[in-house]
Amino acid sequence: MNKVKKKLGLVIFICFILTISQAVSGAFACTGLSLTGEDGTVIYGRTMEWGAFDLHTQILVVPRDTEFQGETPDGINGKRWNARYGFLGFELLDRAVSDGMNEKGLAAGMFYHQGFAEYPKYSPALSSQSMSPGDVLPFILSSFSTVDEVRVGMEQIRVVSVKDPALGMAVFLHLMVTDSDGKKLVIEFKDGKTKFFNNPVGVITNNPTFDWHLTNLRNYGYLSNEAFQDKKWGDLKISPLAGGSGLLGVPGDFTSPSRFVRAVIFAQTARSTSGGMDTVQEFFRIMDSFDVGAKQGEGSDLYQNDNLPADTVWTSCHDTKNMITYYHTAYNRRLRSINLKKIDFGKAGKRSIPLDTKRVQDIEDITEKL
Repeated sequence: MNKVKKKLGLVIFICFILTISQAVSGAFACTGLSLTGEDGTVIYGRTMEWGAFDLHTQILVVPRDTEFQGETPDGINGKRWNARYGFLGFELLDRAVSDGMNEKGLAAGMFYHQGFAEYPKYSPALSSQSMSPGDVLPFILSSFSTVDEVRVGMEQIRVVSVKDPALGMAVFLHLMVTDSDGKKLVIEFKDGKTKFFNNPVGVITNNPTFDWHLTNLRNYGYLSNEAFQDKKWGDLKISPLAGGSGLLGVPGDFTSPSRFVRAVIFAQTARSTSGGMDTVQEFFRIMDSFDVGAKQGEGSDLYQNDNLPADTVWTSCHDTKNMITYYHTAYNRRLRSINLKKIDFGKAGKRSIPLDTKRVQDIEDITEKL
């Protein structure tokens, strides 16, 4: 009887661990997208999905000359650097920058990649070149002004596995970087090496690897924003039943492969925009279709769910030409903006503000105008 109980307990424990792993990866179902306006405005932004607990996201300003040191499994003994550029970031849990743009118009975000990110084994002899996954985005935003610089700089860095205190394991990630010239780069970690991919479609989601997503697009080359042409099957005339027939077959679920395809199709069929706010509005129109409701992220109720209104907790957008960051949240869909040109990145000391001063949707009552 005791042996049966032990075996049953082991099975339950294994199932619990597997479920937790799936919950963490499923809840981080983020989508990133870049658009370009006719005047050359390059927009990059993303959704942030997380339904397990409140991330308490803040807008963080990091000034020039801020001192950093990377973390390794041995502690805070990794690569040292000083910020060459100031940047604005979306900071999670008072410590992890997940998205942002620097004062040179370089924008980047990290996206969850559990089961596919494979970091090199940590070597104490190489600690001066090493950093944790959570250090990568601040390193990129504070050190480089172009995608080309990022690629060269990241070739000198070893990103090693360091346990995250909130997740109880390393953060498995890949990244998308965009500059004001429109170059786009995806950085992944495979077989203990850093991999770089030019991003011809300006989209990123999660698993599996980026090159797999590009190959998978070949399954959807028939899609179009134009209705299909009338045809005859035997004596039966076939014509579109309703508008949008050219996009019939776009995957509508929220798995990362389906979101990748949908984001690419929506970006490729987006209306032409003039740039600036016009392109920003088109970005948010597209990204609103990727919102995930409360507890719809896989496993989102396995933790102390804080009654979050949605698993898409915020959506960010960076205008790399005009140097303006926009965002809205699950609590308040009103667009808010931050002009990086008006931020003093020479002022010493990090400073931050919450995304929502009040977690309430503001509503304009126009009844009296009628």
